[in-house]
Amino acid sequence: MNSERDSETTFDEDSQPNDEVMPYSDDETEDELDIQPAVEPEQNRINREVEATRETLRKDCSWQVKANDRGFHEQPQFKKTTYWCIKKSIYSGNAIKTYKYNPITFLPLNLLEQFKRAANFYFLCLLILQTIPEITTLSWYTTLIPLLLVLGITAIKDLVDDIARHRMDNEINNRTCDVIKEGRFQETKWKDIKVGDVIRLKKNAFVPADILLLSSSEPNSLCYVETAELDGETNLKFKMSLEVTDKYLQEENALATFDGLIECEEPNNRLDKFTGTLSWRGRRYALDADKILLRGCKIRNTDACHGLVVFAGADTKIMKNSGKTRFKRTKIDSLMNYMVYTIFVLLILVSAGLAIGHTYWEQQIGNHSWYLWDGLDYTPSYRGFLNFWGYIIVLNTMVPISLYVSVEVIRLGQSYFINWDLQMYYPEKDTAAKARTTTLNEQLGQIHYIFSDKTGTLTQNIMTFKKCCINGHTYGEIRDKMGQPRNHPEQVDFSWNMYADGKLAFYDQYLIEQIRSGKEPEIQQFFFLLALCHTVMVDTSDGELNYQAASPDEGALVTAARNFGFVYLSRTQNTITISELGTVKTYDVLAILDFNSDRKRMSVITREPNGRIRLYCKGADTVIYERLHPRNPKKQATQEALDIFANETLRTLCLCYKDISNEEYEAWNRKFMAASVASTNRDEALDKVYEEIEKNLILLGATAIEDKLQDGVPETISKLAKADIKIWVLTGDKKETAENIGFACELLTDETTICYGEDISTLLQMRIENQKNRSGANLNSSVRANEPFFESGSNRALIITGSWLNEILLEKKKKKKKFLKLKFPKTAEEKQKQLQTKRRAEVNKEQQQRNFVDLACECSAVICCRVTPKQKAMVVELVKKYKKAITLAIGDGANDVNMIKTAHIGVGISGQEGMQAVMSSDYSFGQFRYLQRLLLVHGRWSYIRMCKFLRYFFYKNFAFTLVHFWYSFFNGYSAQTAYEDWFITLYNVLYSSLPVLLVGLLDQDVSDKLSLRFPALYLSGQKDLLFNYKKFFISLLHGVITSLIIFFIPYGAYLQTMGQDGEAPSDYQSFAVTAASSLIIAVNFQIGLDTSYWTFVNAFSIFGSIALYFGIMFDLHSAGIHVLFPAFFQFTGTAPNALRQPYIWLTIILSVAFCLLPVVALRFLTISIWPSESDKVQKNRKKYKAEEQWKRRQSVFRRGVTGRRSAYAFSHQRGYADLIASGRIIRRKRASLTAVLDNNLAEVRQAEEAS
Repeated sequence: MNSERDSETTFDEDSQPNDEVMPYSDDETEDELDIQPAVEPEQNRINREVEATRETLRKDCSWQVKANDRGFHEQPQFKKTTYWCIKKSIYSGNAIKTYKYNPITFLPLNLLEQFKRAANFYFLCLLILQTIPEITTLSWYTTLIPLLLVLGITAIKDLVDDIARHRMDNEINNRTCDVIKEGRFQETKWKDIKVGDVIRLKKNAFVPADILLLSSSEPNSLCYVETAELDGETNLKFKMSLEVTDKYLQEENALATFDGLIECEEPNNRLDKFTGTLSWRGRRYALDADKILLRGCKIRNTDACHGLVVFAGADTKIMKNSGKTRFKRTKIDSLMNYMVYTIFVLLILVSAGLAIGHTYWEQQIGNHSWYLWDGLDYTPSYRGFLNFWGYIIVLNTMVPISLYVSVEVIRLGQSYFINWDLQMYYPEKDTAAKARTTTLNEQLGQIHYIFSDKTGTLTQNIMTFKKCCINGHTYGEIRDKMGQPRNHPEQVDFSWNMYADGKLAFYDQYLIEQIRSGKEPEIQQFFFLLALCHTVMVDTSDGELNYQAASPDEGALVTAARNFGFVYLSRTQNTITISELGTVKTYDVLAILDFNSDRKRMSVITREPNGRIRLYCKGADTVIYERLHPRNPKKQATQEALDIFANETLRTLCLCYKDISNEEYEAWNRKFMAASVASTNRDEALDKVYEEIEKNLILLGATAIEDKLQDGVPETISKLAKADIKIWVLTGDKKETAENIGFACELLTDETTICYGEDISTLLQMRIENQKNRSGANLNSSVRANEPFFESGSNRALIITGSWLNEILLEKKKKKKKFLKLKFPKTAEEKQKQLQTKRRAEVNKEQQQRNFVDLACECSAVICCRVTPKQKAMVVELVKKYKKAITLAIGDGANDVNMIKTAHIGVGISGQEGMQAVMSSDYSFGQFRYLQRLLLVHGRWSYIRMCKFLRYFFYKNFAFTLVHFWYSFFNGYSAQTAYEDWFITLYNVLYSSLPVLLVGLLDQDVSDKLSLRFPALYLSGQKDLLFNYKKFFISLLHGVITSLIIFFIPYGAYLQTMGQDGEAPSDYQSFAVTAASSLIIAVNFQIGLDTSYWTFVNAFSIFGSIALYFGIMFDLHSAGIHVLFPAFFQFTGTAPNALRQPYIWLTIILSVAFCLLPVVALRFLTISIWPSESDKVQKNRKKYKAEEQWKRRQSVFRRGVTGRRSAYAFSHQRGYADLIASGRIIRRKRASLTAVLDNNLAEVRQAEEAS
């Protein structure tokens, strides 16, 4: 039993995760993960092949696309049933729809959504009850007016938001491109593009759908694309069409008559995978991802290209990666709803109690009092039942109808403050901060975990040549021409170099002097190697050289060599031309030994004009040092320089060379040619041959490149860490690169102990075994299960790759063996056993995931690299699920969209090429550094304001409503109101709304500068200290006490009173005016006590609300309005009569004093004895006027101690070596595409041959 249980969680030792490989996506089938056994019976093999063929036809290639034939896709077999029996095409249109309403559906759908809110539906029911005369003691307008106001304001806000979505959708859907219609290209809007259309795209145009590349203006129909909108990377990638479509589909008429049929996989979210076939002219051609242009890519360095639409609109991979749109609600929203439900329960209990009291009163007093006879023969119990509903109506203001609309108004205002914040404006891209949703502002003040992308989010994705070590000497410091240090940096003048791009900022004058003097040939050899050993492509536009590299690092090195005088000018299939300090030379390229993730290096073998053959190599220091000649005198000095560079978080690369004899080269070349044409395992064979020649290398030096962080990233991370916010980096980049950035942005330090996937796997296996043993021994392990993985106080970080993540979280897919099986019906016992096994596996998986989250959360930093978009979302979901923590995700590419939508709050970095992340985000801005202001200032203020608003709102409503409760004991529980109807109607709308709204919008306990200087102030939001059930019941108790004072002090004052004129003002209406006046003054002065940040507006709102109350009351109690509407205005002359009595004013003052003085005393004691962190900062704010300057943590370099490796980031795939060696990428003189459109194919071919 134990062995069976263990087997479910033990990792597969035969297939250890590969840190360099991006794991499969959620749409990858188990068939694709198949590893066939080495030996299998012949019959099984035949059965498997037949079954696989059927599966391929039925499953993998079920999506059919016919070129230039829209009718083909309207056939019945391509229809699916949607609503009832309405049939719809399985092929999506290309229009993108993110809006919710149209002019017809807005009113019904919006009302339906609003009445889904419990409070709105409750008040609708209440309004219906108020139309029943036997029940109501309140006029219907007391509920209708506030309800209409709430619905109207919310509807206007939703309408404005939806109009913005309509505009954005229209902007995208109305972009244009050329589509073949009626035999020629016509300009067509994106929304009108259909699957099967043949389209033409021009340079710098976005790709409107997922298309199969048919041909382009480049040699061999290459097409360069920029994928910034997909992954945030700005380096170019290339796609290439089929040879047959390149050959025959260049002309417009050929494209118009193209009738190929594509059979391919169903739409899925795998960005780097595509499987299908093209059937045309009786032949079938295999298709893969290298021939597909994805929606969101941008055409670069390609004048024009043609493509066939395969997936459109919602079926495109970028949309499939966007994840499910989730309805996001704040933690306070959920808590507020539970509190409203609590109030519902209290309301029902109080109403039931008062109804029982009325039943008893009717039995004891009402039935025996002839003067109370109303002519209705109702039993006491029935009267009690009617009074229950009457009290539900009278006490309805316990459930605040204006609460939700007030919250929406506050959130809207806070959103505008974010939009208007000039300190979050990024002038370089003309990008302002944008709150794209108005419902999550206070949640910004409660974040526990931030999940960040790396490329384009933490970094600028700009590589800069900073330093180098040549022949054991380090260059790149601030020095003059004599090599002496300088105090003031002076940028190197590159004007002597006609090819310099003028963008390199370099301050070591001594290096330039050495290069130009030629005293040290190793220096010239160093930069010559950089100009020679690469796979960069070059083209010329307007007389300027433009480099296109497979990775930004390689582009930075070639550009650096260019600025230092060694300029890569051009290349052919077998040669490369370089300008060496003004002298142009051409070298024969004998072989290019390309980079891959296992080799971590690349080499070039050249023959110089004098006949000498030399190998030049560059690569990561870890692999280069293993291949150096034993006699390398500068090895130790270069090692020390590498450690210094790594300590400065620069990305390093070693350069070396080797002279090769003609005989050695000829012998090696034979092996190389044989490996190049190997039919199986070609890559492995080539790597083995490369290994033979790349040894006994002579070390030249090392380069140091800075992967430029965005401004303020380390400072922002430091501030957020002090606010107890943990930052996890989730990236598709390499492990070494991600680790290097971790050090650069100070997520990782020299004191950090780093744990990798294999370490975590061991720890988790030990934990799961211990948990099984405890549960097996029937021990109570609930306490021990929470034991920490690491010692307290240890500074640890976790770096884990996507492959290890799948392995650890038991997400790795298993291959189902597909041998021929005879299927028999399962017995009940077998079914039960299978079900138990499945349940056990689910329990083990959940426990493993919980353990992983517990372990990761103990680390000070977590970096997940080589992860897919789905894995990013999965990590976020696991933390949400097992930690119940508030999460924020920030990114800039389409691969971050799923993560952004999964987190409680999603933030998009705008201003880059890609806008997919921004469109799916809740907030956006131009730079990562603005995140600290968004959270520590706007988030914290929004949380404090909302909490203060809610506490006060509940207080004022309880203080107002419970006066009816106390009044019930003196009116026979008859559901008579203690106030005038119009006062009840206008209390929450006019008399007490403005001051609390302004507090919710403008209040701040400390300034923005102090909020940033003291991140610990943020902790109150994380711990829910300012609004919780405890605070709610304190507000309830405060309201109860205030209502007691508001009722009983006027009641006692009126009990035996005689006015100055000898008349007793102790009638019901005068009492109602006195209680209402006391209440208005008390609650408005109470919000004054709660206000931390006083402005003229706040003061005006408080005194203005009181003045407004008295002004409206005197108008409503005037004789004139009573004459016009006698049925609605019955308190004629009450206010002038009552308020002219000094005794009444004394009563009001006494009531207000009893309400406020205890609060003032308690606040004073609290601040004096138990001050909060905010109180301490406020008290000493004058001391903190001088701004604190953030200082970068200094790393201590210890000589002789090997530092961490700072890896050079080549591209994740092979470079352009194959294309260069085959000559397919080399541009030849060729007729332009516009000319091709007007000539036939034969003429063009003849022209090419002639050229």
